[in-house]
Amino acid sequence: MTLKRQLLLVSLLALLLPWAGCEFIRETESALRVGQQQMLAGTARAFAITMANYAEEYPVGLNRELANEQLFIHTLEKQPRIDGYLDDWMLSPGAQRSIRGSDGAIQVALASYDHMVYVYVDVSDRNVVYATAETMVLDDGPRYADRIALVSGSPPYREERFMFTAEAPGAIVSYKKDSDGFAPESSISAHWQDVPGGYRLEARIPADLLGTHLGLLVYNTADEMQQPTRSSSFSGQRPEPAVLPSDKLKTVTGGLTQPGMRIVVTDSAGWRLSIAGELSAATTHYSPAAGWSNRIYDLLVEGGTDAASAEPHASGREQQPYVSAALNGREMAGWFRSEESGRAIVAVAAPILENGVVLGALVLQHGTDAILSSTNAGLARLINLTLIATVLVAGALVAYATWLSRRVRHLSVAAEDALENETLHVALPSALAVDEIGDLSRSFSNVLRQLGDYNSYLRTLASKLSHELRTPLAIVTSSLENLGHEPLNDASSGYTARALEGADRLRRILSAMSEASRVEEVMKHAESESFDLRAVLQSTVAAYHDVYTERNIAFTTELTHAPASGSPELLIQMLDKLIDNAVDFSGVQDTIEISLSRNEKTLSLSVTNPGPALPESMRTQLFDSMVSMRGGENTRHLGLGLYIAKLIAEGHGGSIRADNVAGGVMFEVSLPEEDSN
Repeated sequence: MTLKRQLLLVSLLALLLPWAGCEFIRETESALRVGQQQMLAGTARAFAITMANYAEEYPVGLNRELANEQLFIHTLEKQPRIDGYLDDWMLSPGAQRSIRGSDGAIQVALASYDHMVYVYVDVSDRNVVYATAETMVLDDGPRYADRIALVSGSPPYREERFMFTAEAPGAIVSYKKDSDGFAPESSISAHWQDVPGGYRLEARIPADLLGTHLGLLVYNTADEMQQPTRSSSFSGQRPEPAVLPSDKLKTVTGGLTQPGMRIVVTDSAGWRLSIAGELSAATTHYSPAAGWSNRIYDLLVEGGTDAASAEPHASGREQQPYVSAALNGREMAGWFRSEESGRAIVAVAAPILENGVVLGALVLQHGTDAILSSTNAGLARLINLTLIATVLVAGALVAYATWLSRRVRHLSVAAEDALENETLHVALPSALAVDEIGDLSRSFSNVLRQLGDYNSYLRTLASKLSHELRTPLAIVTSSLENLGHEPLNDASSGYTARALEGADRLRRILSAMSEASRVEEVMKHAESESFDLRAVLQSTVAAYHDVYTERNIAFTTELTHAPASGSPELLIQMLDKLIDNAVDFSGVQDTIEISLSRNEKTLSLSVTNPGPALPESMRTQLFDSMVSMRGGENTRHLGLGLYIAKLIAEGHGGSIRADNVAGGVMFEVSLPEEDSN
C-alpha cells in the first residue's frame, strides 16, 4: 500500500469525532422521545376513559372478519351536484371501495352532508343494456336491463331496496321496494352517466329513508333475453352495518384537542368514528435541516416510518400496527417522520374499554417539533462542522502524503539514474533537507560516492596489475628458462615445464588486462577516417568462416553502402570481442547472425547467438570491467572483452546494449552514420 493511501486511511480516524457527537445527540433525543411518549400515553389513557362514557356511539356485536364488507360513509364539506361526476366530492385518493364485477372492477363511494346520503357507483360494463317499457316489471324491477340496487335494513326489521335503472343517460327515476312492492321514490335524486367502458351513477337519498345496514348490488345484463349477473358488496344474506361518523364523538374530541394534536376514535373494527385537530397547527416554529445534512440526520438520529403512514386512511378504516394492537387491548406507540418537511410525529393508541370489552381505539397524535427542532439543528451544525474538519484534515494529509511520496520518488529515480552514470558522483534531491528524507539522501550520496571510487579503482586495477606484475613475471620466466638449460632429473624437468606454462598463462592474462588501457590510449590518439562499414563487415565475416569452422556465421543487410567514420581496425576489434563472446556461449554448428541496418542517422550493428538468457540483474553490469558470466574453469576470462567493446563503441560516439531474444541473446551496437554531404 502506498504512503498516500496509508495516510488517507489514518485520516479516516477523524470520523470518530462526528460519530461521538451523533451518539450524544442520539442519546439525548432518545431520552426526550421517551419522556414525550410517556406523557402522550398518559393523556391518551385519560382520553380513552372519557370516550368510554359514550358507549352508545359505538356499534356492538360487530364481526371483525366481515369488516371489509362494511360501507363507510364519508363526511363532505359542501353539497355536491348530482351529475354523475365525483370531482366535487373532494375525497382523497383511495376513498372508494372496490367490488369485483363481471366486466371489471366496480368503484363505490358513500358520503353524507346535511342529513343526506350520497351514493356514487362507477361500473365497468362493455355492453350497457337500458330498460324499456316492455322489460320493466314493477314487482321485481327491470329484469332484462343493467341496474343498481341499494339494500337497506335495520335488523330485525325487513330490509328495503332502492333500485336505479335507466332508459337513457341523464336524470333517472328511482324506485323503492318494500312489502308493498316497487314504487317510484320522488325524494331521491339520481343521475346516470355513460362513460367509455361503462357507466356511472350518482344519487342523493334522505338519511331518514336508510337503515343501519347498507349494501350494494350491481346487475349486469349481457342482452335483453338473458338473466343478469349480480355483483355484491356483501357475501351473506343481508348487508353489514354501515359506518357513519359520530357527531357527538366529534364534538367531544374537538373539546379535548390542543394545538398541534390530533385525536382519532375508531370502533372495534378500526372504522373511524371521529377525527379532530390538526398537526399543522403546532405553536413551535420548526426549521428542519436542509439538504444532505437532513438526509444524514434521517439516517443517524430520526427513526420511524414515513409520516404519510400516520395520516388517517382514505378508506375510513385505520389498520396501522399500533391501532390494531389497541383494538386487541394493548396500548402501543409509533413514530413517524416526513422526508420532505423533516417534521416528526409520535402516535399513541389506547383501547377504549367498558367492563373489559374493547369498544374501539383512541389514537392520539402529536408533533415532536418541540424536542426535535433543537436536536435536528444541533446535529446539523455538528455534522457540518465535523465533516468540514474531516475533509480539511483528510485533504491536508493527502496533500502532505503526495508531497512526501513525490520526494521519495524523486530520490529513488535519481539514485537509479546515478547507477547508470559511470562516475556515480551526482547530487541527489533533498540533500540539504533537515528531515529524515534529507538524511536518507545524504546517506545515498555517500554510498554512491564510495561506490564510484571503488568502480574507478576497478577500472584502473587492470593497468596497475599489468604494470606491477610484468617485471616480476619476466624475472620468473627468465629464471625458469635458464633453469631449463641446467642438467635436471626428469621430475625437476616436469616441474620446470609446468611452471613455464603457468608463467605463460599469467603473461597472456596480463596482456588481456593491459589491452583495455591500450584501447583507451588508442582511442585518444586514433585518427578518424571515412570508410564503408558494410564492406569492412563483409571482409571480416569471411575471415570468421575460416577461424570458427565449427560455427555458422551469417551476415545479412539490406544496405548497399554504410558510410561511417572512425577507426576500422578498432571496430573490427570490437566485433572480434562480440563474436568471441557469441562463440563461447553457443554450441557446435549453431548459427551466429550478424546484421547491419540503418535507423534514421544511425547505423545498427547486431550480433545474435543462441544460448542461455541474460539474468535481469546483469544487463546493466555486463559491460563493466572485471565482470564475467563464464564459469570458473576458464581463468583466461576476466570480463574485459565486453568492456573493451563498450569503450570502442562509445569512443566512436555510439552505444552498446544487450537483450534477450527468442532462443538466445542479441548484442546491438549503434554508431552514428557519416553525413555523405
